Amino acid sequence: MDSPNETVDDDRRVAVAIDGCPRDDPVAREIGALGDRFSHIAQHYDDKHASEEKPIYNACASLVVDHAAPRPDDVVLDLGTGTGLIALALAEDAGHVVGRDISEGMIEQARSKAADGGLENVEFGYGEFRDPQYDGDVDIVVSNFALHHLPDDGKREAIAAIAELGPRRVVLGDAMDFGSADPDEPLFDHGVDAANVGLLVDALTDGGFAVTAVERLHDQVGVLVAHRTNTDTEVETASRESTAEP
Repeated sequence: MDSPNETVDDDRRVAVAIDGCPRDDPVAREIGALGDRFSHIAQHYDDKHASEEKPIYNACASLVVDHAAPRPDDVVLDLGTGTGLIALALAEDAGHVVGRDISEGMIEQARSKAADGGLENVEFGYGEFRDPQYDGDVDIVVSNFALHHLPDDGKREAIAAIAELGPRRVVLGDAMDFGSADPDEPLFDHGVDAANVGLLVDALTDGGFAVTAVERLHDQVGVLVAHRTNTDTEVETASRESTAEP
């Protein structure tokens, strides 16, 4: 079984959504330190994790890709893209994919992988949840194992900022508390702030979305799918449980 630290330390977990802070602010310094830490290990990051079995993480990433389901003309924004695992997978079907992360080293790895794969419809750059530094239209927003770096208020603010981008669909995969986790057997270390599922649902609802799928992979891991309520997109509400074990 992966150790808690190994389970959390995976592709795309490094985005933190606190923008607008003065750079001498302690939170901003923490963001910078986190980005620097992942930049330091970025070059060997994929090699290290390719040999490690992470059934929950892999299942979560697969569900995020499946639920994103971009159309050929869609623009997808991937927040906390890391080395581009999900962004590159979605680029096969989407019109354009924008990956944003706080680690320049991880961004460079993602760019290198895109070039090696001959993908010209994906771009990577620096961006935070509340300031992705992208001014174009966005149809779908995805994020996997990144939102947990924020406190609850930060998660609400991040989702509010996502709503302002006007996507028709949001897919969030992350550490989540379904209310049945054993506090004596945490899946993650103390640095992971898993949100209560109800908090995320409320934040999405406040942003003008209807939650249409809840995928529970573990007492502490899940995927939420939400669609904007004022679109004509046909959606089917679903709630499923998977059995991936750590």
